[in-house]
Amino acid sequence: MAKITYVDNDGTERVVEATNGESVMEAAVKNGIPGIDADCGGACACATCHVYVDKAFMDKVGEQQEMEKSMLDFAENVQENSRLSCQITVSDALDGLRVTTPESQH
Repeated sequence: MAKITYVDNDGTERVVEATNGESVMEAAVKNGIPGIDADCGGACACATCHVYVDKAFMDKVGEQQEMEKSMLDFAENVQENSRLSCQITVSDALDGLRVTTPESQH
């Protein structure tokens, strides 16, 4: 289990206990986190689960794969710490992860 903090663009924080093996997106959807729509259900076929990963966790979440990079082309305001939350798998190493949803998704 890992505690993940989802931060809205206005600064509102929601802490969720996520199960190892699920994606950061799945944990968000199960807990009603606003700003993560996950229209494709986690198939990496849209960009509605776009988040900004706290820079302290960039090494721990891993590298973007080519498909994710392609989908991020459809997201607004992409930054170097942009990721699709469906492509980040929860593990103990991610305990304390903070992700922020872009303003465009609210």
